[in-house]
Amino acid sequence: MPSPTTVTVRVPAALRSCCAGAAEIELPAVDVRTLLGELERRHAALHSRICDETGAVRRHLNIFVNATNVRDGEGLDSKLVPGDVVTILAAVSGG
Repeated sequence: MPSPTTVTVRVPAALRSCCAGAAEIELPAVDVRTLLGELERRHAALHSRICDETGAVRRHLNIFVNATNVRDGEGLDSKLVPGDVVTILAAVSGG
C-alpha cells in the first residue's frame, strides 16, 4: 500500500460544528475511503454526518476530489495525491 499523502478537506459551514468550527482539515490518506476512516477517528461527529451506518456516503452529500465528483469515477477508491482538495457538498435539487 502506498504511503499516505496529506490532503485538504473543505468542510461546508453546516457541518463545521462537528469539527470545532474548522473550514478545512488536513488529513493523511491514499484514497477517499482511507480519508473517511481518518475522519471517523479524528472527527467522529463529522464522519457520522457524511456517512451512514454502513459507511456509505449519504445520498444527499457529494464528495469531490478537486473538480471531480467521486461518484463519477472510482467512488470511495478514488486515489488522492499531494495537493488534492476534497470538498464535501450538499446535493442541490429543485425546479
